[in-house]
Amino acid sequence: MSTSPILVEICVDSPAGLHAAIAGGADRIELCAALSLGGLTPSPGLIAAARDCPVPVRAMIRPREGDFRFEDADRNAMLADIATVRAAGLSGIVIGAQDHAGRLDVTLLKALVAAAAGMQVTLHRVVDLLYDPVDAVDIAVELGIATILTSGGAQTAIDGARTIRAMQERAGGRIEILVGSGVRAGNVGALIVATGVGAVHASCSMPVESDDDAARAFGFSSGRERTTDRAGVAALRAAVDDVAAIMAPLRPTLQ
Repeated sequence: MSTSPILVEICVDSPAGLHAAIAGGADRIELCAALSLGGLTPSPGLIAAARDCPVPVRAMIRPREGDFRFEDADRNAMLADIATVRAAGLSGIVIGAQDHAGRLDVTLLKALVAAAAGMQVTLHRVVDLLYDPVDAVDIAVELGIATILTSGGAQTAIDGARTIRAMQERAGGRIEILVGSGVRAGNVGALIVATGVGAVHASCSMPVESDDDAARAFGFSSGRERTTDRAGVAALRAAVDDVAAIMAPLRPTLQ
């Protein structure tokens, strides 16, 4: 794990991805299944594989693909998954929920945060679906959430940089603003300078080469699989460390 003041979180959805992220220099892991769907709750086996990880691991709690309007059956599954993550000793969870009016589902979020008492909680990119992501900052602080993952309400963090900057300013050190979506070694320096954040999130993935036509024919493979690239993580880590070193004397005046 780096000593850089800017944290690098890598999202992974396999044991191999977990090892690649750690070897590449990740400070923290977001553990998921099905990253191609934005991340779902990881399996108990993957959770167990992350148990002895040398960096903090936060597990996604999302029981299905689709929207973030969850019914009672979804809620019960999420609470059970949080219990599994707690029993495994992971450091935290990643959650998000909307009500039918399109606002944060504060009632459900309160229940999930309570179930995760003593663990670190990230509010995920559900905030990017809100009318004003900046308003989510105060709500998350009141709920006791540690981190907000956001692209500033845009498809990519570069496009949402202005809103991310506003979220960082609203946070005022009360909560971590974690920048994600389209973050790469080639743009992370500009993103950090533009937003003033101290944490970035990426998958650093690459396509998986496969010639298994039978697996695709039977529907076992989409043909779009990706895997965490150790070299990509290392490149992102190096780029973050470079900009952190440049900004270190300026950071008190930039925040």
